[in-house]
Amino acid sequence: MKYCSTCSTPLELRIPEGDNRPRSCCPGCGVIHYVNPKIVVGSIPTFEGKVLLCKRAIEPRYGFWTLPAGFMELNETTHEGAQRETWEEAGAKIKLGPLFTMFDVIRAEQVHIYFRAEMSSAEFCAGEESLDVKLFSEEEIPWDELAFKTVSKTLSLFFADRKAGQYTLHTGDVYDHTDWAASQFKV
Repeated sequence: MKYCSTCSTPLELRIPEGDNRPRSCCPGCGVIHYVNPKIVVGSIPTFEGKVLLCKRAIEPRYGFWTLPAGFMELNETTHEGAQRETWEEAGAKIKLGPLFTMFDVIRAEQVHIYFRAEMSSAEFCAGEESLDVKLFSEEEIPWDELAFKTVSKTLSLFFADRKAGQYTLHTGDVYDHTDWAASQFKV
């Protein structure tokens, strides 16, 4: 952001009084413009033991498989966002379960949140942002064709928890979303 959205004055990067980091500050009207991480919300939709994945029809990672997820909208809860994204991308109606993973994706300036979810039926279809939608058993997951490391990690944790017979909340910090060796998970 170069100009104040309130008064159009060119912004200055400085540490405001009482703060501890540089912010875009307007010398004209005094407004401080905060830039915060974007929230990505999604689900792990399951039906009869299989997980629903979407093949991306948009960049980034066009043609790769992912869980249905996307940016949270204003005036919606994380739950509403996860349900909306699942419907928009996969045409699936779900009953949302508990929060399963939450990853801070540092370099991308995002937080990825995935909820467990049960599909009410095997009815689904590709939305505008999906080339294809398909139910996969654990053995059928196209691991080398997954779009994002947070999706890969979420699915790995999901299947491990399912085998253990107990689901828990998993959180972690991802410093480079393209290389899991550089990430530091607190699982």
